[in-house]
Amino acid sequence: MNAPEIHVEIAPELGLFVPQHRRRGVTPLATDGVSTLGHVIESLGVPLTEVGALVVDGHQVPTAHIPKDGERVSVRAVPRPQRVPGAPLRFLLDVHLGTLARRLRLLGVDTAYESTDIGDPALAARSAAEQRVMLSRDRGLLRRRELWAGAYVYSTRPEDQLHDVLDRFAPELRPWTRCTACNGLLKEATKEEVADRLEAGTQRTYDVFAQCRACGRAYWKGAHHEQLEAIVERALTEFARRG
Repeated sequence: MNAPEIHVEIAPELGLFVPQHRRRGVTPLATDGVSTLGHVIESLGVPLTEVGALVVDGHQVPTAHIPKDGERVSVRAVPRPQRVPGAPLRFLLDVHLGTLARRLRLLGVDTAYESTDIGDPALAARSAAEQRVMLSRDRGLLRRRELWAGAYVYSTRPEDQLHDVLDRFAPELRPWTRCTACNGLLKEATKEEVADRLEAGTQRTYDVFAQCRACGRAYWKGAHHEQLEAIVERALTEFARRG
């Protein structure tokens, strides 16, 4: 018996995951008759975290659907903004996304980050235990079944990465409320409360401070504040009212 053949159309947004010849129009694909449609799509290179709807002959089907000979399959991208049910929206980033983690924290988004490579199983387990959306450029990590939720980070540029995450998930933005070092919440602090963490020049020059409730790090409007302010203003201008 010949293997079932289906006809697959991949959304343009997902084209980077598949071979060149599958990026335009409908292309034939032989299946084994027993694998789920989700497995078939993953075998093409598309993480299921990036798939919105799977439509077979005009009807939406689950990833557990077993493709039949002659079916026409449309693989659509995740709709934006993407809603993540079941928990407050929060993220977990792998070791390669440190700058993105700091910028999300700057905007007040709950963002956990592993500064060392703890391995895919541990990352996936933490995502599940804390109900955090795993953000990564590692397709293998995003295929792990124990993930609570995940999303591929499409760009290597931090500016584009931040824009993509804010556009996709529309998190609530509360700038200047989280520690960019540890993700803890900030509180107002007097100069006396943080004096032991300041250099003499900083003590003489600045009077307004904040401190992390978790790690104790002190914050003030120092030399890099204008650059950080610009990041915050861009995000608020484009995304603050979309949640």
